[in-house]
Amino acid sequence: MKSQDILPVVLSIAVIILVAVLEKQSKFAAAITATMPIGATLAIWIVYSANNGDQQTMKDFSVGLLMGIIPSIGFLIAAWFSFRAGLKLLPMLLVGYAVWGTLLGLIILLRRLLGL
Repeated sequence: MKSQDILPVVLSIAVIILVAVLEKQSKFAAAITATMPIGATLAIWIVYSANNGDQQTMKDFSVGLLMGIIPSIGFLIAAWFSFRAGLKLLPMLLVGYAVWGTLLGLIILLRRLLGL
């Protein structure tokens, strides 16, 4: 395996460990770390490396990343409302992923209908 294949995985693990450590000191710092665009950065790096920086591939991939933000925001809003409503972790996750899946389905449908 090449370092470009292993390094993104190592960095992802490091971020998870950092969130676990920060959580004990500051919930806010842990949340900010968890929502940093590290996942997107690593994904861009992997796709870029695998496709030799092909501009059309990167353009298409970037649009997918932008479209993926909408369901992710929906998930986080649903999580916030679920916790405010007193739900436990598992029901909150079910609600969050239901919202995420619904929004993702709508985006896929709109992309097909509009040819985006």
